[in-house]
Parts: sequence; structure tokens; C-alpha cells
Amino acid sequence: MTTLTDPPKETFRLSMLLYDTRYRSATIQVIAMFAFMLLAAWLINNTIINLNNLGKEVTFGFLGETAGYDINQRLLDYNSQDSHIRAALMGLLNTLVVAVLGCITATIIGVFVGVMRLSSNWLIARIMTVYVETFRNVPVLLWIVLAMAILIESLPAPRAFRGEDATASMNLFDSVAITNRGVYIPEPLFSRSLGDIHLLGEHALRFDVSMDLMAILIVLALSIFGMRKVSAKANATQAATGDRPKTWHIQLGLLFVPMIVLLVALGFHLGYPELKGFNFKGGTYMRNSLIALWLALSLYTAAFIAEIVRAGILAISQGQTEAASALGLRPGRTMRLVILPQALRVIIPPMISNYLNLTKNSSLAIAVGYMDITGTLGGITMNQTGRELECVLMLMLVYLAISLSISGVMNWYNNSVKLVER
Repeated sequence: MTTLTDPPKETFRLSMLLYDTRYRSATIQVIAMFAFMLLAAWLINNTIINLNNLGKEVTFGFLGETAGYDINQRLLDYNSQDSHIRAALMGLLNTLVVAVLGCITATIIGVFVGVMRLSSNWLIARIMTVYVETFRNVPVLLWIVLAMAILIESLPAPRAFRGEDATASMNLFDSVAITNRGVYIPEPLFSRSLGDIHLLGEHALRFDVSMDLMAILIVLALSIFGMRKVSAKANATQAATGDRPKTWHIQLGLLFVPMIVLLVALGFHLGYPELKGFNFKGGTYMRNSLIALWLALSLYTAAFIAEIVRAGILAISQGQTEAASALGLRPGRTMRLVILPQALRVIIPPMISNYLNLTKNSSLAIAVGYMDITGTLGGITMNQTGRELECVLMLMLVYLAISLSISGVMNWYNNSVKLVER
């Protein structure tokens, strides 16, 4: 009678790190990581030594020094006696304003143009094609400069609004003034304001948070939450009975009634711009540099988004459209309810890249005098202090953080709308 015994266990040998396929890939990765770390350490050490030899040791103390320059477009209080870090914060906010406005506008225009390019109307399809080919084949810097030139040369000066012989007039019931210096729009004001919260005290990074704005955002969030609950209940009723109850009036009430009550309680009213002296005073001022940059980046990026949307729609089988038509859906509802939701899984990933490109292209703002983060930290601050390395490193980190944030949000949205297979 024979007995079976377990085979002897193999002992680990150092040679297995290279010759055993179970360990070889991990060994190569560890070696590559250490090599990269040594190279990075050598570069950093060499840079620090060379800067010390030049008497320019790496330091960020210059950020607390007085900036000494003004910023023409800003969201928070700022004057030339504030520090460089405060000026950089103003530039960062200006960059975020352009990025957010540009992404929203480019998406709206791009989706519209992309759908219209597939129109059965020959003239509309050709016009959209001309728009796409024209904008995406000309450098965005030229569009920015052209938009700025058009705004300066074609719009009236503030003096054209003065006197009985005025050659220009305000728009929208004398509430909006469009001039070659910028656009003045009504400013939201509150006679019974809740006040502001001063964060970080008198620090260079100080900023005020409006309690009125926070209250509006909270009420809006609660309204949207209520609307989603009503919609979910309607979906459950439809799944159970086959009939969908009408909820549009309830959703409109949830959206508008709480907001109107809050605005009345806060004493909401508008502050209109008025011509005083040689310029308009009051209201919200949007400089031509901001408008030119916003429009140029939006129209340029929208041309690329339009092609992405068109490709996403064409990726959906024609049978989907035919099935929707057989059910009696109109072409508009077919596009909105059947085609676009499926096309999003094709559209969103490349659209993220275009959002990132728009954000990075906003650094061209210095061509029209708009003070973004590149114009403040990477421009005047760097020239005044001579701290090239520190300013460029901070600038790179800022754009990296913005880009990663946009990618994270869009990837989250992409995962939330992707189709779930059964």
C-alpha cells in the first residue's frame, strides 16, 4: 500500500525576483519607482543648489509683500496695498468665473449646433458646418483678439448716452448699458439683508460670504430635492399602474414659491446703473475683456463639442429612432428622451477634455488685459518679485487642481448617467 505525501514547499530565493514570473513585474515596478524618485531628488537638489549660488533660495515669503498693482475685474474687495497672495486669489476667482461661464455656454451652443448639423434642412445643416469648420480651424487667440476689437470699435462710448442729443440708449427698460468699456447690468440688492460672514478675519485670504446668497442656495437645494421626490413618486406610480400623474404644476410651485417668499422676506430689489460724469455708476460691471474672453472661448470650444455631440448621436442605432417614431414620439422628444441619454456615454468622456482645454486656454486672457491667475501670479507678481520658479510652480499646481476637479465632477456625472444593464 502506497501513501501520498504533500510535495515539499519551495523556499524563496532572491533570484526568483527576476526569473520567477510571479515576482518579476513587481520587481521591475519597484526598481522603476526608485529610479524615478532618485532622478526627481537629483533635479530638485540641483535646482536648489544653483538657486542658492545665485542668491535666490526658494522661499514663498514674497506672497505676503504688498502687491502694488490694481486688478480691473474682481469679485472681492481688493486694493493695491494688499499682498501678492490676495492678488493671486483675485486672479484665481477671475479664472474660475471664465471657466464656469465658458463651459456652460459652450455646452449649450455645442449641443444645439451638433443636433442642427444632423438636421434634414440642407441650409441649416450647411450653416452649422460652416460655423464648426470656421471656428475650430482658427487659433483661439485670434478669436479672443477679434472679439475684443469688435466690442471696442462697434459699441458706443458712455458719452453717447448723455444729454438730449444722445446717440445711444440703455436696453431692457433702461436697465442694461452696453458700452465700449463694458456692460453694466442691474445688481441684486436686499433691503433686509442677513449680512455677511467674514472668514479668516483680516488675513490676506479673507473673503466675505453673503448670508443672503447662502439662504438662496439652501432654499434652491431644498426645492430641487422636493422636485426629485415628486418625480420619483410619479415614476413609481407609472411603473405600478401604467398611468403617469401630472406633476408639472407641483414642481413649478416647489421651485418658485419658496424662492419668491424668501426674496420678499429679504427685501429683494435691483440696483440699476446710472450715467454719472464720464461713466456709469452702480449695477454690476462686466469689462469688455471678460466678455470677449468668455465669448471667444465659448464659441471656439462649442465647435469641438458640436462634433462630439454629432458623433455621439450617430453612434446610436437608427433602429432606436424608428422604434420611438413607431410609438408616436415626435422627433424633438425622441432626441431628448431616447437618443441623447444613450449618446451621453459616448459624448461625456471627450467633452471632459474640451472643458479642460477651455480652462487652460483662459490663460490667454492677458492678451486682452483680463487679470486672471496667469496675469496676476504668473505675470505682474513674478515680474515684480523675480520669483520665477515659485510663481510657475504655484501656477502649475493651481491649473492642476482645477483640471482634476473638473475631471472628478464630470467622471462622477458620467457614472451617474451611464446605462445599467439588466
